[in-house]
Amino acid sequence: MVLPDEVEQQLAAIERNAETLLPREELARKIERSLRQGRPLRVKLGIDPSAPQLTLGHAVVLRKLRTFQDLGHTAVLVVGDFTRRIGDPSGKSKTREPMSPEDIERNMRTYREQAFRILDPHRTEVRLNSEWLEKLTLAQVVGLTARYTVARMLEREDFQRRFREGAAITIMEFLYPLAQAYDSVVVRADVELGGSDQRFNLLIGRDIQEAYGQEPQVILTMPLLIGTDGTFAMSQSRGNYIGVAEEPEEQFGKVMSLPDELMPQYYQLLTDTPWEEVAAWHPKEAKKRLAWTLVAWLHGEDNARRGQEHFERVFEEEQPPEEMPEVAVGDLLDSGNTANIVDLLVAAKMARSRSEARRLVAGGAVEVDGERVVSPQDRVEVRSGAVLRAGKLRFARLIL
Repeated sequence: MVLPDEVEQQLAAIERNAETLLPREELARKIERSLRQGRPLRVKLGIDPSAPQLTLGHAVVLRKLRTFQDLGHTAVLVVGDFTRRIGDPSGKSKTREPMSPEDIERNMRTYREQAFRILDPHRTEVRLNSEWLEKLTLAQVVGLTARYTVARMLEREDFQRRFREGAAITIMEFLYPLAQAYDSVVVRADVELGGSDQRFNLLIGRDIQEAYGQEPQVILTMPLLIGTDGTFAMSQSRGNYIGVAEEPEEQFGKVMSLPDELMPQYYQLLTDTPWEEVAAWHPKEAKKRLAWTLVAWLHGEDNARRGQEHFERVFEEEQPPEEMPEVAVGDLLDSGNTANIVDLLVAAKMARSRSEARRLVAGGAVEVDGERVVSPQDRVEVRSGAVLRAGKLRFARLIL
């Protein structure tokens, strides 16, 4: 016999910090049946392999997926290697550029290891949607498109806006939410999670499952985590991200650089510590507590300690870190042991290109042995063991 309290306890844990849960009464029935029959719910989360690192933005929904696992349910992590070739138009003002299979493969190479920093691998199925989408015949694709109307598709806000403005909308873009919905059919999802920008796509999943004779999934969306710039949702394309698998020192430093006003959201969405417990603290102490908590969660307490010691040495005591990469630069030096600063930055892999190196210097972000470099044309004298610094977090020791 299933007690109503058991169902309500699960619902309370699932609803915590969620933005949308639709329909709640359907999830209650699914949970009650799951408990009665001993059959875990299948809870789906799709990840778009547009970049090689999962971020704390992904961690928000991965944490919620872990909540379902802790309640006894099964996580189904669908990596959209096929749908990324189409590109999700959500929130975009123009057609998204397709990505090559080679780039997609390279990006998702470590997704499993990154995701399992948060998820329980024993309760997780990892699937690539190319498994089934590549095998669809044209007749099957036509059959899928026949189950949804253009009028319904144009209810989506970004499609509406582009249609009014006369901006191009390709038929291919209509296929993305249909393909994502078909993923739910194949994996027989009981629940699908996503960010708040995915609500429309997740709702299409309900309709398509019904059209294929399945019970429709419940949808649960989470708020989008604001990135390190304090303005836009965290994403690698904007560069305002903190990576799930970044080094502890990098993670700790990036958290410490967050705007103060983001602290309530980060505590709410990424920790079990109520913001009210730390709201009265000095912002720096609240951030240190947050940085420690997040690094310990993703890397372990020893690494959290390492990240904090690094931060305190570099930023509070203004000393270079004890450990940093060493870069041999003898080939770049002239007879006076000087080298162009742009060449040094590229050799140290602190810039991906000469133009990026020039921007770093022009922005006042580059120092050699504590002396700021003023111009990208500057040649700097290099001694063996000199410390090159780019931005707040990147250091290298130059070896002749």
